[in-house]
Amino acid sequence: MTEDILVERDGPTALLTFNRPDARNTMTFAMYETLHDACASLDADPAVRVLVLRGAGDRAFASGTDIRQFVDFKTREDALGYEARLTRALSRLAGMRKPTIAMLQGDAIGGGLFIALACDLRLAAPHARFGVPVARTLGNFLAPLSLSLLVAALGAGRARELVLTARLLDAAEAKTVGLIDRIHPAPELESRVRELAANLAELAPLTIAATKEATRRMLATLTPHDLDDLIVSCYLSQDFHEGVRAFLEKRKPDWQGR
Repeated sequence: MTEDILVERDGPTALLTFNRPDARNTMTFAMYETLHDACASLDADPAVRVLVLRGAGDRAFASGTDIRQFVDFKTREDALGYEARLTRALSRLAGMRKPTIAMLQGDAIGGGLFIALACDLRLAAPHARFGVPVARTLGNFLAPLSLSLLVAALGAGRARELVLTARLLDAAEAKTVGLIDRIHPAPELESRVRELAANLAELAPLTIAATKEATRRMLATLTPHDLDDLIVSCYLSQDFHEGVRAFLEKRKPDWQGR
C-alpha cells in the first residue's frame, strides 16, 4: 500500500509487512493510518480469510513509534492526537472479523508490542524480545486500549510490573507469561506461520468471527475512557521532552519528575 507498509496475497492469506528494516521497523504516524486502512480493506475482501503481520528483516517486528515524530510535541492536541491515531489502528486490527497472526521474527517493543497484542495469535523466533520500556526511554504514557491489551494478555499485576520495570522479556519468558503463543526456530518461523494461516483459512468463518467479536466486547469492558489527564501530564512534561532529546542523542535521560 505504501513503501513503508507492503501488502501481498498468497491465496486466502494476506501478508502485511512493516517495511523499514533500517529503522528497526519503527512506525511513523502515517504508517498507523495506513495500517488502519489496510485492515479495513482486507476485512472487507471476501477472498481474504487470514491476515499475517510481519516486519521486514530479522531484527524487529516493529520497534514502537519513530522517536523523531515526537520532537515538536507542544500541545494537548499533539498528545491526545497521537494516542488516538495509535488507538484507531489497534482498534481496527483487533476488530477484524478474520483471524490475524503476528509473525514475530524480531523485537516487538512499545507500539510494536501493542500491534502484536491486537492480533489473535503470536508466533515468535527465539531471539525476539518484548516490552514497553517507556519509563526508561521517553517517560510517556499508554493509551487506554494499549493498556487494556497488555492487561488482557498478562493480568494487571504482570502488566504493571512490565511497565514499571521497563525491562524486555526474551521469547521464552514471554511465552511463559502469555505474551506470545508459540516459539519456532528462526529458519522455520515463516513456514510455520504460513501453515497455521492455511489451516485457519479452512475453518468456519462465522464461528471465528463470532468468537473474535465476543472477545472484543470483553476487551472493551477492560478499557477505561478517562485517562486523558494522565496522557497529557506525561506528554507535555519537561521529562518527556528530555526523554526525546536523550534518545536522539543516545544518552540516558536526566529525569526531574516535572
